[in-house]
Amino acid sequence: MKAEKEAPSISRITSQVLMLVCLGSFNSIGALAVNITVPNTLIRGTAGGEALLSVSYSSSSLDLPVIKWQLEREKSVTVVQSIGTDIIGTLRPEYRDRILVFENGTLLLHNLRLSDDGTYDVEISITDDTFPGEGTITLTVDESISRPYIHMEALSVLELSENVVLNCSHDNGTRTAYRWSKGGKPLTNVTRFMLSPDQKFLTITRVLMADDDIYSCTVENPVGSMTSLPIRLTVYRRSSLYIILSTGGIFLLISLVTVCACWTPSKKQRRQRSKHLSTFYDHLDQSPFSQTADVLPKRKEHNGINAVTSLYILQQKDPSMDDSSSNSIGSPELENPPCYTSSPDHSLTPSNGSPACSSHRCP
Repeated sequence: MKAEKEAPSISRITSQVLMLVCLGSFNSIGALAVNITVPNTLIRGTAGGEALLSVSYSSSSLDLPVIKWQLEREKSVTVVQSIGTDIIGTLRPEYRDRILVFENGTLLLHNLRLSDDGTYDVEISITDDTFPGEGTITLTVDESISRPYIHMEALSVLELSENVVLNCSHDNGTRTAYRWSKGGKPLTNVTRFMLSPDQKFLTITRVLMADDDIYSCTVENPVGSMTSLPIRLTVYRRSSLYIILSTGGIFLLISLVTVCACWTPSKKQRRQRSKHLSTFYDHLDQSPFSQTADVLPKRKEHNGINAVTSLYILQQKDPSMDDSSSNSIGSPELENPPCYTSSPDHSLTPSNGSPACSSHRCP
């Protein structure tokens, strides 16, 4: 019985000794490792500004730590490596004059660029410690948003007209999100208000009088937000009189076009127009239908008396005068031109009467 009682006590003592040994080994391992603390794993920066990737470490060693920062890409890119605050080697061109390392391992980036956006891994190791410490920080870099503005093709529309599109535009800004307001309140009615997938465009279908209001849009990104100046959309009521007038105007226009296309001048109007043109050309002495040849009288001496030849007037028939052609052929005035007699004072006197003149023969 005594031997049976002593056996469990020996086994229990053995297990306690093994437990103490294990605890001692764990404590020694912990003392040989660097522990890193990351207060904030997400840092938001603005292009042109600064970003502080803050970390801290603890170690039982008093030696200077070796700090290494890397930017995760398809292939990791070494940003900086230092012993304490002294940078080792040569920095990459894109990081020169933009890097500062603190004693606790914190990294400060100046003059941020959009290419600095990404995930940064930090590793701190000390010679006397067996295991280095590791940490990860995500940095986002965005452009500040310029004041947005709303663009519309027309500021006033007619009720029940076609779709009206409002475009929220801005010059700068990355990773932007959009929100629309009507009358100072967020848009909640989505039955007639359609938003594009990125919510940059607002489309109002079948505009109603209730849509006559003030609209504005807000653009926001991780570094800030801006709201546009409000813009008013004016809606005019469509009345029955407007519909009648518009329909009647279209019908009247079609009628006028049809009449003008079908109208042609009559034969009588063409004849009168030709007669007016002939009279006009005769008046200017430039008519292509009539030509006159004036033969000025010439003096001839016959038996000591100055004789004057007759004046001939030749006239060609106007082809436009079709109706009066028969009458003009038998006219005695055209068959017998006027005769002139000479007098001692060399004046010409027209002679009336028969075709044969009494004093002188007509030429």
